[in-house]
Amino acid sequence: MKTMQKSVYSIVLSDDVVAQIDRLAYRRNTNRSNMINQILAEYVSYVTPEKRMQDTFRRMETILQAADTFQVLMQPTESTLTLRSAIAYKYNPSVRYAVELYRTPGEEIGELRVSLRSQNSSLLLYLTQFFRLWIKIESAYLPHTGYHAEDGRLTRILRPTAAAKTAETEGLSSETLGELLSAYIALFDASLKCFFYHLDAPAAAAAEIERMYRTYLTEHEIVL
Repeated sequence: MKTMQKSVYSIVLSDDVVAQIDRLAYRRNTNRSNMINQILAEYVSYVTPEKRMQDTFRRMETILQAADTFQVLMQPTESTLTLRSAIAYKYNPSVRYAVELYRTPGEEIGELRVSLRSQNSSLLLYLTQFFRLWIKIESAYLPHTGYHAEDGRLTRILRPTAAAKTAETEGLSSETLGELLSAYIALFDASLKCFFYHLDAPAAAAAEIERMYRTYLTEHEIVL
């Protein structure tokens, strides 16, 4: 995908107009230049990377909030959506999911970061065990998926599967991409909850999670 070039232009604007743009930029957690760029792009019907990301995130919010499992947190940047979900464990700790989309996607379109802040060593140990189990199961079906896991954190690279090679990654609509991301996060979260529900029966948990993963693969022609 070709990188969209940016240049510096000198334009004269009304102070009142700039004030309104600045207010809008503040509400959307962006800066003045980017806000003007988005406004002009919308006027000429051009979809910017920022617009694509925001449309994707809005679709995700609609889907995941309807499930009544996730809480959408304040968006830290325009390229990242952050969610929170509680685990049925002591004190109901929350797992945080952060989806970052790359501005110019190629083979890799972004990454998912899963984290849990806790001083409870047992909880962190269980979480690490789940990460290892998840990587083992998923790698058996998607051997080219990239991971990095340590200290209660997991990072997973998001890229189209072999089954999706017939379609260009950038050809996926924002709505479709939002649905694909939502489906994967919902599966991951359900699997995590299943693992903690069956802490006294790890073999049963592993079997159920693998069953859930196989079902997910059969129900989705494209996975990330």
